[in-house]
Amino acid sequence: MKDVRVVEVFKSSQGGGNPAPIVIDAEGLDAEQMTAIARAYGHESGFVFPAGERTGSDYQFRFFVPLHEMSMCGHATIGTVWLLHTLGKLKNYQLSINTISGTVTAQVHDTAGEPPFIEISQPVGVIEPLSKPELREQIIRAIGLDAEDILDLPFLNAATSRVKTLIPVKTPERLDAARPDSARIEALCEALDSTGFYLFCPHPGAPRQFDSRQFPKASGYPEDAATGIAATALAFGLLNYGLIESSTEPVLIHQGRAMGRPSDIYVRFDLDQTNTPRGCFVGGYSAFADNQTPSGEAHG
Repeated sequence: MKDVRVVEVFKSSQGGGNPAPIVIDAEGLDAEQMTAIARAYGHESGFVFPAGERTGSDYQFRFFVPLHEMSMCGHATIGTVWLLHTLGKLKNYQLSINTISGTVTAQVHDTAGEPPFIEISQPVGVIEPLSKPELREQIIRAIGLDAEDILDLPFLNAATSRVKTLIPVKTPERLDAARPDSARIEALCEALDSTGFYLFCPHPGAPRQFDSRQFPKASGYPEDAATGIAATALAFGLLNYGLIESSTEPVLIHQGRAMGRPSDIYVRFDLDQTNTPRGCFVGGYSAFADNQTPSGEAHG
């Protein structure tokens, strides 16, 4: 068995974070073995391989959940870069990473006296209304809420790397009250070409802050404590909704509170000279998990 280190990513001042088991020397592992590691720990897991000279990247990262391989995982990428940096494995504070979904740039911000803050790049978001808006009522039932819990806004499919269905909820209390029916969510995500439902609401009294929850399509657990790729999709969705303005000021997305794992995800837009986003960066803080042993259970 390869050496596995568990890193908690998107840590907040209250703790939280999303655990990511990471193997920084995954050469020799096949897909079945990597899936088995993800299943043993019950979390999205990251695996580091040499990128190869032809790619022009510094590393290749692969990602697995207990049921299958993923094309991209934001928190596992950030956690892996943090671990490589913490162990003194990085030569530079900026690196290029090859993933199935494309090349990602990572930046390490390491200021004396402060914990390292890791950001990774994502492309400009693609926003589309649901192809089957008639499924709105079924979606609301699948997340255990009622129509009066939902803001009078359309549901959107949004993506930087993977498609998430954005569901605007009225208040944090109603957000926390959601109870996912994983089987129904999987079927609806399949019909919508989505990889998960991302519920959100404005954080009371705090501009550019939002509360969120993710119910994934089929990962082997019902909910995520922090989902970087969903947060980037949400940021572009918020622009589409008119809930934020295009600015370099970060958007702070709180996730995981309902799970008892309050996590903080920061998204900042990469703007061109016309103040139009040409992409974004998602970042957060990380730390070693207290428990480094396999749980034998899916998280959530």
